[in-house]
Amino acid sequence: MTANTNRYSTYTTASVASGADSRNSDKAEKKELWNSMLSTVASGRRLPEKNIILLGGTVDSQREFFETLSNNDGRRVLDRHGSRMPPVANSFALGYTYYDVLDADQEDTLARISLYTLTSASAPFASLLQPLLTPQSIPNTLIVVLLDWSEPWKWMRQLREWILLLRTILVSLSNECKETMEEVMLAWRDRGRGGGINLDGTTAVPTADGEMDLPVGPGEWEDALGLPLCVVCQNAEKMEYLEKTQSWKEEEFDVVLQFMRTVLLRHGASLIYTTPSVASQLPTLVHSSLGIHSLLKKQPLKHNVIDRDKVVIPPNWDSWGKIRVLRDGFDVDQASNGWSIDLDQPFPRPHPNGNAPEDAQVNGDSERPAGDPEGSTVALYEESVQDPSMDALQLAGRNTHSTTLEVETIDTQTFLAQQLKVLEAYKQKNEEASRGEARHKAYKKIEEEPLVGGADSERTAEAKVLEHIGPVQFNMGGIQVDADDMVQRLKERQAYGSPSEPGSPMVEEGIESTPHMDTENLQAFFHGLMNRRGASAK
Repeated sequence: MTANTNRYSTYTTASVASGADSRNSDKAEKKELWNSMLSTVASGRRLPEKNIILLGGTVDSQREFFETLSNNDGRRVLDRHGSRMPPVANSFALGYTYYDVLDADQEDTLARISLYTLTSASAPFASLLQPLLTPQSIPNTLIVVLLDWSEPWKWMRQLREWILLLRTILVSLSNECKETMEEVMLAWRDRGRGGGINLDGTTAVPTADGEMDLPVGPGEWEDALGLPLCVVCQNAEKMEYLEKTQSWKEEEFDVVLQFMRTVLLRHGASLIYTTPSVASQLPTLVHSSLGIHSLLKKQPLKHNVIDRDKVVIPPNWDSWGKIRVLRDGFDVDQASNGWSIDLDQPFPRPHPNGNAPEDAQVNGDSERPAGDPEGSTVALYEESVQDPSMDALQLAGRNTHSTTLEVETIDTQTFLAQQLKVLEAYKQKNEEASRGEARHKAYKKIEEEPLVGGADSERTAEAKVLEHIGPVQFNMGGIQVDADDMVQRLKERQAYGSPSEPGSPMVEEGIESTPHMDTENLQAFFHGLMNRRGASAK
């Protein structure tokens, strides 16, 4: 019996299957590794997104604010294609634009800021802002309110309207959003107090012996909104115009600054004055408030209360003591408490005349817009910072803070009847004056011209006297003389003294055209006749 010499392979089907599984697992591990690397790179290149809600101002002033931030250091901000600047769509209701914040070398992009704009503090626009506030966006959002130095007397009223609008939006958010806002405000309140990191990213000065953070002073963070707030007062160059044309002095500018600092201190807000085409700390203040800091060059944020047109008040820097030092006599306690009264008012504010502006109500010797409560900071501010356009009311005997421009009028026909009586009185006086002047001139001429002389002189004198003779009679030395007889005698004298005809129309025309008689001239005429007869008898 022969043995089986055939060889059999030990490579079974199970070993084939195990080899295929190992190769698939290696491919899966490599794929996961690449996905993890790609996601890491993508997340590293993802830009931090920040939001600015810009309130107030006009379309042009909002564009100016955007250009100040985006064109820092003379660079141009281009869109993702690098062909044109991002458009600014802020002409209607809620506007929008964006820009990228570059590092100091102008190469690396630090963050992308979305700018939402609103020019009118109208209640219907609240629904447009509410979707912008989510638990994810709240820590990266900054509220900016624009004011203008062309009308500083309106600042307190405008600021109140914007804050009331914001409060109506914030109270309607979800509980999750409110919890996020509370965490944000706590972080802002403790920033830069007794150590830690300042707003600009620098290290704060620690307290001695490692003590606890400095406590909040009076009037600070008493009305926190839940979002950081920055107030920008534009066009500071108009302060010089107010000084020259409205006679403003340093006292007025200091009062405005004291009111603004006191009110903003309650919200933990910052304040800055800006001038077009003049470098300022506005980009540093805004970007630091959003947590954007340069990795190459630190830009410290410095306060400034010396230069009146370059004021910078960072958050957590101000206090009541610093506000009082600016100028004596300012009641910072009253202004702070009055602002809390203003914020307790309903929004939108009630209008007594429907859609018309708030009417003025008179309280004693002062007038204030209807709806301003007693002790209002807005009313107190408008008493201290007066509107120059209301000076005409003051000259008319009214208070300069009145917003009522109406005057009481009478019926048109009654007014015309009164004016007619005045005109008739003036007309009568003018007629009497003209008649008296005419008589005075005629008498003066008769006295100046001689009665005795040539025939022409006598005829001229007699003709002028006849202008004052009417159909009357006179008694001369017991002789009754009739006017017609006297006229006949005068005609005979004219015929005797001159070759003119007896029926000269000059005398008759003069007699008929004279409606009045002057007895003094007539007496002088007969006195001259008697003297002439006595001279001829001698």
